Amino acid sequence: MHIFVCTNRRPDDNPKGSCAAHGSETLREHLKDAQKRLGLKDVRVNSAGCLDRCGHGPVLVIYPEGIWYSFRSTADIDEILETHILSGRRVERLMVDKPFLPKIGTEVSG
Repeated sequence: MHIFVCTNRRPDDNPKGSCAAHGSETLREHLKDAQKRLGLKDVRVNSAGCLDRCGHGPVLVIYPEGIWYSFRSTADIDEILETHILSGRRVERLMVDKPFLPKIGTEVSG
């Protein structure tokens, strides 16, 4: 399983904003620490550049399912880990509605 966390950073005056400006880097570190603490060796946590979901940011996507989550706090991260990763259920309140899967060969803008 792979978890990609957007840690893209744009200038503060960029109207699109960025996940990093909303704390995604710190929250990714919390996720990585929790993953190690729980001994989840079959789960890989990666940083990602822009995932083109800026309006929902910060965001992460879990593969191979392609499930997208918006998160704001360490409690959200813990809930995603406990519910999705450990129990195999979805955290409906944090899900981003329309999964975005770019076509192969299509660039994702950032």
